[in-house]
Amino acid sequence: MKGIDIKLLRAFVTLAEKGNYSNAAKSLFLTQPALSKQIKSLEKLTNGQLFSRGHHGATLTSLGEQLYPKANEILQSHVEFLNYAKQLNNPKHEKLLIGFGISSFQNVPQWVNQFRQQYPECDVEINQLPSSIQMTMLQDGRLHVGFVRMPITKNLASQFIRKEILALAVPTICDIEPTNIQPILSAYPLLQLDPLRNPCLAAETELFLQSNRLSANQVSIEGDMTTLLALVAGGNGVAFLPRSVQHFLPDGVKLHIPFKNQINWEIGVSWNPEVKNCFRDNFLKIVMNDIR
Repeated sequence: MKGIDIKLLRAFVTLAEKGNYSNAAKSLFLTQPALSKQIKSLEKLTNGQLFSRGHHGATLTSLGEQLYPKANEILQSHVEFLNYAKQLNNPKHEKLLIGFGISSFQNVPQWVNQFRQQYPECDVEINQLPSSIQMTMLQDGRLHVGFVRMPITKNLASQFIRKEILALAVPTICDIEPTNIQPILSAYPLLQLDPLRNPCLAAETELFLQSNRLSANQVSIEGDMTTLLALVAGGNGVAFLPRSVQHFLPDGVKLHIPFKNQINWEIGVSWNPEVKNCFRDNFLKIVMNDIR
């Protein structure tokens, strides 16, 4: 196989995340024909179709779903390589490392933007990570700020931001009344991300099922949130997710908020007070001022 241009992988990952060619092309500053050409080039190199096109946009094929995590990993390595090279050329440049989760997806980029405007001399690196991993990284200094599910580890400091609740993501083609969830769970498999990598979400889902005496055909899938939402959009199943996914739902997915025995949890910002970092403190001031 010939070497794959990084821009082809970026086009593939962006289209998978956006769910349709129009939004993906805008994000990449390309025309739709140019994006289609890049996807076709990658499909030629991989000897298979990566997307299925329909009324609800573009959804990953089985091959696409298997390749997506690796493509994402390569893109991340590419970014890390460039950042490392930049750091070698400018070793005195400061860096702020921030972790976040789905429930803080909407707010964190806004706070980062404010920080960058006030402190352009500091590089900001943000990564989506499970809360448990963020807290471990905060403890050993590999992360400066984390947006996590509370409660937090004892030796870390924190500030409550807001409460999050569980919602049911279903295909838009589902016409079953959302007032009774059991018929929906009887009609569709309940898709779940790997419980070992997403233990909090798995525990919240199980607690909701038990509290409401619901039964479901639970199916564990490989991949990340984008893969899961793409499967729901394609009518392959439903999934319990934090309500905050409403801010980046792809075409073909809608959310139902359960009325009975809702599961909720607290989201907060956390940091290690034993680690001294003036840029972290300045970023936290932006966050605190906003949430107050």
